[in-house]
Amino acid sequence: MKIDYFHVSEIKVSYSDKVKASERAKICASKDAVNILDTVFEDCIQHHEEFYVMLLNRSNRVLGISCISKGGISGTVVDVKIILQTALKAHATGLIISHYAE
Repeated sequence: MKIDYFHVSEIKVSYSDKVKASERAKICASKDAVNILDTVFEDCIQHHEEFYVMLLNRSNRVLGISCISKGGISGTVVDVKIILQTALKAHATGLIISHYAE
């Protein structure tokens, strides 16, 4: 019986780019990021914390927003490795981190 010790499962992490480059929002000032993130946070329920990252390309156009963690009333845990993995997968060259607590 032959055993193949080098046969392993493939892990897939995906990024789906559904917005045309010309239609992506551009971040020129912090207020632009606040306006975009406000739309994300309006669906958040109160009394807990959430942590998001906004991914940008070299032109400061928004590639996407990803929820990194959701916590409880008193905090949320953020793993920097998850932020960096997400940014690398989306080919982001910039990021804006955001914390929501109400």
